Amino acid sequence: MSKFDDLRAHLRAIRTLTRGVTSGLPTLAAASDPLELFRRWLEDAEASGLLLPESMTLATATAGGRPSARMVLLKGADPDGLRFFTNFGSRKAAELDANPWAALCFHWSVLERQVRVEGSVERLSQEDAAEYFATRGRGSQIGAWASEQSRPIADRAGLEARAAEIEARFAGKEVPLPDFWGGYLLVPERFEFWQGRANRLHDRLVYTPRNGEWEITRLQP
Repeated sequence: MSKFDDLRAHLRAIRTLTRGVTSGLPTLAAASDPLELFRRWLEDAEASGLLLPESMTLATATAGGRPSARMVLLKGADPDGLRFFTNFGSRKAAELDANPWAALCFHWSVLERQVRVEGSVERLSQEDAAEYFATRGRGSQIGAWASEQSRPIADRAGLEARAAEIEARFAGKEVPLPDFWGGYLLVPERFEFWQGRANRLHDRLVYTPRNGEWEITRLQP
């Protein structure tokens, strides 16, 4: 991003500051589909100039219930659920395999908005993973092969040497999908939309499934 693009993004962010504070969340009757509302909010965040509006906190837990959280990137949202990708040797993957439930949190500070999503998690197919992997930059593809994610390493030089080895291995070739890397789908069982409002009288809408439809509840702030 050039300095001009960076400045333009900051100006957009300033222009959208507190937009939601005055408008608030829609009425219950006008907000029947949480995925539609989520997509609209994500588009607003993208237009605001925020850096990486698709970033989200992913919270997982061990089989014994001990939690951990980290930032990851959303790579798709459709009626099936929300998608993200990782190394299957990572801590988050180990916890998801042992305890296939997770929570996501998006926070778009300039709009004073937050979305929380909770649900079950399942692995995506290798076909889905390969389709996404092919869209990544070559450097990111090499990095996926080079990193034994979450495992100790003596120093950065060792990591860079590993990346150089992988680059040499696939020189002049397409980088294939590693068999230890892929995606997860979080199937939502709860959405919560939070909109900051004046005097801390914030808006909160919760969506939970009921008889094949979404039941909507407004919560006090």
